[in-house]
Amino acid sequence: MTNSFPFKLLATSSIAILLGMSNGVTAETVILKAATIITMDEKNPRAQAIAFDTVTKKIIAVGSLADVRAKAPNVAVTDMGSTVLLPGFIEAHSHPLLGGAITQAPAYWVAPYLGYKTWADVQAKIKSEDAKMPAGQPLVFNGVDKLLQGAPEPTASVLDKLTPSGRPIILLDNSGHAVYFNTATIKSLGWVGGKPPKDPVGGSYGRNANGTSNGVGLEVPVIMAVAVPIANKAIPHPLKSGAKWYAYMASNGITSSSEMTYNSGMYKAYAAYASSSNNPLRLSVYQMSTTPDAGDKVTWADPSMVRKNGIKLWADGSPWLGTVAQSFGYLDNPTTRNANIILGPLGEKGMNYTRLQLDQILDKFAPMGYQMSFHCNGDVGFDVVLDAYENALVKNKLMGTDHRWRVEHLGAARSDQFKRAAALGVTVSMGPFQYIYWGDLLDGTMFESKYGSQWQAVQSAFDAGVRPSFHNDGPVSPPNVLLNIQSMVTRTTTSGKVHGANQAVTMDQALKAETINAAYQLKRDTEVGSLEVGKYADLVELSTDLTAVDPKQIVAKVKVLGTWVGGKKIDIKQFLADIDAIDPSQHKGLAEAALSSRHSH
Repeated sequence: MTNSFPFKLLATSSIAILLGMSNGVTAETVILKAATIITMDEKNPRAQAIAFDTVTKKIIAVGSLADVRAKAPNVAVTDMGSTVLLPGFIEAHSHPLLGGAITQAPAYWVAPYLGYKTWADVQAKIKSEDAKMPAGQPLVFNGVDKLLQGAPEPTASVLDKLTPSGRPIILLDNSGHAVYFNTATIKSLGWVGGKPPKDPVGGSYGRNANGTSNGVGLEVPVIMAVAVPIANKAIPHPLKSGAKWYAYMASNGITSSSEMTYNSGMYKAYAAYASSSNNPLRLSVYQMSTTPDAGDKVTWADPSMVRKNGIKLWADGSPWLGTVAQSFGYLDNPTTRNANIILGPLGEKGMNYTRLQLDQILDKFAPMGYQMSFHCNGDVGFDVVLDAYENALVKNKLMGTDHRWRVEHLGAARSDQFKRAAALGVTVSMGPFQYIYWGDLLDGTMFESKYGSQWQAVQSAFDAGVRPSFHNDGPVSPPNVLLNIQSMVTRTTTSGKVHGANQAVTMDQALKAETINAAYQLKRDTEVGSLEVGKYADLVELSTDLTAVDPKQIVAKVKVLGTWVGGKKIDIKQFLADIDAIDPSQHKGLAEAALSSRHSH
């Protein structure tokens, strides 16, 4: 089945009249002069001005003001003063619709890095919203974290005390593995005698001794069964919620991203976002291998804005639960026991697939030409994935070709594994957020220091030549690019502590991870990722030159002022208004499509 764009684009600016000049200048050419322009082009690393055509949406000149003016002699110069320009940041691994549904209003994001540092903070928020909201209105909370907040298991009896109004609520675990809910939710689901149905394949319901629900559900099938009916009532306009996540990414300077758990229920939503002339993001989607139409070709009206890249699989689970395929175990202490972590090590038992199953999946999709992508955290898992990749690449005569197959997260990966990946042509997207927020626990509390201090071995990845990108895996963590850069250059956690100083990267490496390397991974490096003639004019405006600031002060002293996509300054308020004007009834089932993409990270 081939999808095609189902409705007309929203009105955009009228087509410019070409002036007929041999240098390609049109009536819609724009010249911007900045304090400095960091181009991420090794042949021309710094510039003073940039010119682009808002009809083709591409750059026609980058360099000194005199050089740019020579290419566009009749164009007025817009002087941006102290503003610094860079290529728009690229988030190579994200889940925008899920991020919007479970973190943006009317949902509540109660993760530890959003100001809810303790379980007491989460309880206070739930009590406050229960007291304020209209009677009977269901509520969705997301981000409770047993490790970082010291939360107990929030069973129905715990949540009932926080919701005296008797309204249904759900509380999603930060790991992506669990949903917690109160007695009102159990009643609303219509379970006879309060007893949940038979456990589905791949999921389980928590039960009291008498068989009734205890308000706990584990894994995606059960999370869907509990959360979707509540979310449908609590989130009336999920398309708008997703647009808010788009806006959130744009506010952090991001102009290109991905949807790493695409399913066909999301198609119309991403078409709707692309229909706005103020759409802030280019998107590359990777469809879940488990969906029945995963191999189908999918096209949108403008492939430069939305296109399908590949297929996504999950090799193992979450480091915050112990469901990872790794060679070393967790330390046994009150922190890991409270989080119910499987101490392990699980080795290959932590894999979600047998090697035979992996080979069969790759045999199915590799001949279709798709870029493959594996979620993987453990070192054992990485070995298995690389074995399967090598077999499939050889079998399908792809060795030495520009396949750019990917592996995501890789908290426990080693230097020798990165070198092997590079030799296979495999690229990796690293998750600094795992170190930034959990680093103090990883080193000495969750693992022995020799393992925990090296978690997210980003310098080893650069040394191996795998062209690593950085990502925030939204909504697992906020899409804070500047924090990624600051933390990976200084190798500091949110507390300011340093673990594994040998894994600190240079400023240039960090910038590459958020621009040209990420573009390479998304197979967009001929379009975006650096400011070069012929590429799209996707820009981020910064308040100051982050390379001239003390790296420990980047977040404090450097601010994102705005973004440009295809030579257009993005008006986020107008984008949100465009989406708000769309009848939500056109997107029935979107909340379900978004929540079905929730997996462990």
